[in-house]
Amino acid sequence: MGEQAVTGEAGAAPAPGQAPDAGATGGGASSRTADIVPGPGGVMTDEVGVVTGELTLRTEYADGQVALRVQYREADEWYAVTGGRAPLADPAGLDAVHTIAVGLLDRPEG
Repeated sequence: MGEQAVTGEAGAAPAPGQAPDAGATGGGASSRTADIVPGPGGVMTDEVGVVTGELTLRTEYADGQVALRVQYREADEWYAVTGGRAPLADPAGLDAVHTIAVGLLDRPEG
């Protein structure tokens, strides 16, 4: 699994092993990122269908919702993971949601 980046409220310290995400936005929004390699079926996205290969997964929290997005590593465009949006009442749950998403999607051995 790759390095995780963390964004969040100003002054909040990243969890151990995580670094601030340079693309952070204010307003209480936060995100976590990790490099993944999905299994042979790839990851289905709303915009372009299936994406495969080396990807970056971003788990975003804003306004009581969590959303998953992926991009080809080092690319500029982000794609919404199909079915990857759900309500999240407590933003403290973002780490757990991200850990589960990485566990489900990161399948470098197939």
